[in-house]
Amino acid sequence: MSRYVLSRIGQAALVLWAAFTVSFVLLQALPGDAILIKFLNPELGLGPEQIAEIRASYGADVPIWTQYLHTVGNFLTGDFGYSIQAGVPVGDLLLANLPPTLWLATLGFLLALVIALGLSVASSLLPLSWLRSFVQSLPSLFVATPVFWLGIVLIQIFSFQLKLIPVINPGPWEALVLPVLTLAVPISAPLAQVLMRNIDRVMTEPYIAVARAKGASRTWVLWRHVAKNAVLPTLTIGGILFGELLAGAVVTEAVFGLNGIGGLTQRAVGHQDIAVLQALVVFSALAFVTINLVVDLLYPVFDPRLKSREGAFA
Repeated sequence: MSRYVLSRIGQAALVLWAAFTVSFVLLQALPGDAILIKFLNPELGLGPEQIAEIRASYGADVPIWTQYLHTVGNFLTGDFGYSIQAGVPVGDLLLANLPPTLWLATLGFLLALVIALGLSVASSLLPLSWLRSFVQSLPSLFVATPVFWLGIVLIQIFSFQLKLIPVINPGPWEALVLPVLTLAVPISAPLAQVLMRNIDRVMTEPYIAVARAKGASRTWVLWRHVAKNAVLPTLTIGGILFGELLAGAVVTEAVFGLNGIGGLTQRAVGHQDIAVLQALVVFSALAFVTINLVVDLLYPVFDPRLKSREGAFA
């Protein structure tokens, strides 16, 4: 394994450690106490001694630095602690709520790629200049559209007006159609903008003019020469956006009532469930750095020049 790959893995581990440490400090600094929020309830009839025993069982009565070291050790072994509110292991909560978010993020990203590719190709191949200008202006409109507003509008149109997709008791796939579309439209905007700019840049290169002079059509040049060279910067923004999809589907899941990581985050924030929030932050950071690490390792596949550079550091 080359030093480049080892260096990138080391950087990813450092980012994870920094995310864990910063989130731990900030969560511990929050006002209030999740244990008191749940158990200091007159209806439960718990006395001070019993509450103190509960705090000791959760390790809340030891110094902060001891809690930090204990939590780090547990995370390294895959133990994310217990949810104070739910009373079950945090790992079980993540496993139960992760699949809907993964499906939503993956399908949303794939649809965003399709939309971005369609807009980019159309902006390059459409015959009329005003029509190309209109297509090029769509990403700016998409990125400025609030996610919650778009979700409500789609529900109003496709569920209430056209009655194509039921809101109440939809099927497993029907329940994903509108959320995926809601998530994909704004995400497709930066992908399309970056891809359009890079297509325009590559189209001005001398070898493109040579290919056109030899009689190659614009469509052939676009797919044969331009696409591969324009996709590299799009890979970077795509990795960042997919990481954000996994980490930030809270609004979309709230609008459509999906039980995923977003809903779990809302409940954890409302009850100040520190163990759950800590695990969610680490999971989001892990998803982000893993996806971007994969993107970095894919660069040499699309650009052979990077292979020789990587070999120089091997």
